[in-house]
Amino acid sequence: MQGQLVAGRYRLGDSIGSGGMGRVWRAHDEVLHRVVAIKELTAALYVSESEQAILLARTRAEARAAARINHSAVVTVHDVLEHDGRPWIVMELVEGHSLADEVKEQGRVEPQEAARIGLWVLRALRAAHTAGVLHRDVKPGNVLLGRDGRVLLTDFGIAQIEGDTTITRTGEVVGSVDYLAPERVRGHDPGPASDLWALGATLYTAVEGRSPFRRTSPLGTMQAVVEEEAAEPQHAGPLAPVIGALLRKDPAARPGAAETEQMLADAAEGRRPNAAQAYVSTQHVGMHTSGHHLPPTATATPYPPVTGPTTTGPTTAPGPQQTASAPPRRRRRLRAIALMVALAAIVGGATAVALQRWGDSRTDNRASTAPSPSPTSTSVDTTGGSVPAGWKRYDDPLGFSLYLPQGWKRQVFGNDGDLKQIDYTPDGGRHFVRIAVDTSPDFNDPYAHQLDLEQQIQKLADYRRVTLERNPYRDRPGARWDYTWTALPTDPGFPGPRRAMEETYMSRGGVEYAIYISSPAKDWPTTRRQFTAVLQGWQEAPLTNP
Repeated sequence: MQGQLVAGRYRLGDSIGSGGMGRVWRAHDEVLHRVVAIKELTAALYVSESEQAILLARTRAEARAAARINHSAVVTVHDVLEHDGRPWIVMELVEGHSLADEVKEQGRVEPQEAARIGLWVLRALRAAHTAGVLHRDVKPGNVLLGRDGRVLLTDFGIAQIEGDTTITRTGEVVGSVDYLAPERVRGHDPGPASDLWALGATLYTAVEGRSPFRRTSPLGTMQAVVEEEAAEPQHAGPLAPVIGALLRKDPAARPGAAETEQMLADAAEGRRPNAAQAYVSTQHVGMHTSGHHLPPTATATPYPPVTGPTTTGPTTAPGPQQTASAPPRRRRRLRAIALMVALAAIVGGATAVALQRWGDSRTDNRASTAPSPSPTSTSVDTTGGSVPAGWKRYDDPLGFSLYLPQGWKRQVFGNDGDLKQIDYTPDGGRHFVRIAVDTSPDFNDPYAHQLDLEQQIQKLADYRRVTLERNPYRDRPGARWDYTWTALPTDPGFPGPRRAMEETYMSRGGVEYAIYISSPAKDWPTTRRQFTAVLQGWQEAPLTNP
């Protein structure tokens, strides 16, 4: 069929994939002169003529539903057409490969990377559920990993049409039974929780290299889904409790999308999500859990709490941007996520405040933040000085001090042992200054550290480096990084074009300080001036109290 013109418009190229329902071709749109992916629904070859009309109508309806989903992590459906008496679906072409291919080629995916992938799949699902669309076939083969770093979910409502057996060949199961939720196997109507179960099974497959319930036959697999618990993952690291929570048999007992997003964000930063413990069943006396025999008076969960840095995941040789030591890698990954302002700073909408006018130095008693140790503020007369008039000095409990407009509120962004991160914001995170204090830094060169971080956040939408260069700060080795990106409307936080700048330097006591500021791009002229004032007024913690 290569070279065939479909519907007088789409010239088929090479076949780039196939499955039980159809075959996907690379094609050229000869009207708009762009490359697209076009899916031929070969299932239509095995149904009667009357059933083909039903299939076409349902495919159009499902494609319209998919087209309503406006999210960067969802493969865009351009068109649905009829050719040779069967439906064809024209979609955005994603250059890359599927998560299934990645697992097949690499054996498994590193848990923090799997959590990042899971975050984007979850965001796609949230957008779909909001639009009233259930995916119903979430699996590694439907998760696309673009060469540009994007993660996209495809085949919304098309790879499987719930409750319709007329479109399949005799004895064929639509979709993959490995990822069907227990309630679906029992014949109950699916809901958003069913898609989240499939996400949990997909993440299990990513980190373990095998699906959690695969048996020698589809019937055996479905029986295992309903009756058996998945074996404890051995390579999931901080992602393990999230997977366990998503694979609860009772859909009402699974976490919701917002809770799952927070837990995945924690796992992507290398932290074991504490919230996941609420979804783990307690097992009592005499049980053999997670490979540990428990004393008669003990209880345990399948995922014991972590009390310190641990080495998790498959044992691999260190790559160019990692070392053989697990804890430093955890800290670097945490910093990277910490810089992804709109994607991580306000994850889950935990802080709800009335916004203040940017740059307003007046106190606004409406603002509120999560409880944290309070800094002390000191009024100063800055007339004629380098610090703007009306700013205050904030003496932070961590020992450092900085000048900011009066009324900014302190928030603890992260506390990961040696790495602590504190935010100051006037409006709940739309504009903020973040101070990262690392008493055991991974790098002795701030410039190298920022280059490493940049590699990890280039996948932000529209990421663009403005500058990244060595920049000694107060006669100490330092580096300055200025960049822009777009926070998406469906991401937590504040959507729209944003800009950020970070000054990182090594103190004489060996502490790495990162002074970071971010705001909407339209406010950058004011933000940039304020960052200069912050740097001029900054005082690091004394050596005796880093």
